[in-house]
Amino acid sequence: MSEQGQTKQQTGFPESKLPRDPETGYFLDIPARIREIYKHNCFMSDFFHINIDEIHCGSAQVSLHVEHDKHSNHRNVVHGGALTALADSVLGVTGASVGEAVVTVSFSMDFISNVNFDCNVRMVSHIRHHGRTTMVIVGEMYDDHDRLLATMLASMMNVDKIEGIPREW
Repeated sequence: MSEQGQTKQQTGFPESKLPRDPETGYFLDIPARIREIYKHNCFMSDFFHINIDEIHCGSAQVSLHVEHDKHSNHRNVVHGGALTALADSVLGVTGASVGEAVVTVSFSMDFISNVNFDCNVRMVSHIRHHGRTTMVIVGEMYDDHDRLLATMLASMMNVDKIEGIPREW
C-alpha cells in the first residue's frame, strides 16, 4: 500500500493531488491542503456552514454567519452551543496547521457577550503549547464590530501526524 494510502487509513484524511516540494515532500500550499481536508467535514461544512478564513502556522480563524432559524434557542437568542461548535471547529484546523491530527481532551469557554442575528462571528486561535502528545490552544471570539464575545482554552491530544504538513512553516 502506498504511503498516502496508509495515511488515509490512519487519519481518515483524503489523499491530495496538490503540489509538493520535491525535496521535503511538504505541500507547497499548506492552507490549501488543510482546507481540502476539512472540506469533507460534514459537521463544519454541511450542518453549521463554518468557513475557514485564515490558516497560519500555529493559528487559524474560522467564522460563522449567525442565522435566527438555525442558531437561536428557546429564549430567542443565539444558542451558546452554536458558538461553542464554532470554537471547537477551530481546534482541529489549528492543530492541522502544525501537522497534528488532534482530538479534544478538555475545553472551557467563557461567554462575555451575546451576538445579534444576521451577523458574522469569527473565532481566532493560536497554539500556546505544542508538546509531543498534547497541545494547548487558546482563542477569542469576535462579532462584525470587533466586540469580544467569548474566550476559549482547550487541551488537545495529538493522535497522529498529518503527512505533508511540517511542524513549522
